[in-house]
Amino acid sequence: MDTFQVIILALIQGLTEFLPISSSAHLILPAQLLGWEDQGLSFDVAVNTGSLLAVVMYFRRELLSMFTAWTSSIVTGKQTQESKLSWWIILATIPAVIVGFSAKGFIETHFRSIEVIAATTIIFGLLLWWADKMQREGFNEFQVGWKKALVIGIAQAMALIPGTSRSGATITAALMLGLSREAAARFSFLMSVPVSLGAAILVTKDLLDSGQVIDYQALGLGIVVSFIAAYICIHYFLKIISKMGMTPFVVYRLALGAVLCGFIFL
Repeated sequence: MDTFQVIILALIQGLTEFLPISSSAHLILPAQLLGWEDQGLSFDVAVNTGSLLAVVMYFRRELLSMFTAWTSSIVTGKQTQESKLSWWIILATIPAVIVGFSAKGFIETHFRSIEVIAATTIIFGLLLWWADKMQREGFNEFQVGWKKALVIGIAQAMALIPGTSRSGATITAALMLGLSREAAARFSFLMSVPVSLGAAILVTKDLLDSGQVIDYQALGLGIVVSFIAAYICIHYFLKIISKMGMTPFVVYRLALGAVLCGFIFL
């Protein structure tokens, strides 16, 4: 890849990883419009690492507090709201781990098509609109409980289907369960840390096994651009939804789905 391609693809990954608009739907557009080839495993590792570093940096205080409380709860047996949140995040990660290991090959074989991505982009966009419209309760992330955490975790596992959007699926489920918009987004972002870390480890293993030639300059640029884009995205997303809700992202998803349908039928 040349420098322009690296920057564009890293920007797409960084901006769409945490927005409820599906990064996979966006990453196929350059290939469709410009005829770009697949970026390869090494670049996937780079941009995912950049996004992971961004969410860890943005929520560094919360994550440190949660980790400290979690380790303390193991030693002392005493639970705080931070330690409970940590356990709920761990529980919510389990469905994605199970589905990821058991169905990864099946999903990649049968669901990585523009038709599936177009359908899921539209369907889950409408579900996000409905969940946002019906949201009433306004719980915060410390009131989730293990049952709600497990349901949100199942939604995260469903997001392994391309076009669904991990953040979109988890935020939709959280809104349906009564969390406020901001709490739904924060819980979704915190959930992304163990999943993204696990995915980065697995993709890195695949990369080492593949013997692929690594362009370290391109990877370094990809990490930096993805990190900056993701950090800015998280910051402004939390501000936007507190004022405007999910409607802008629903409209965008429907428009994107229509564009993808255009590639299919035209």
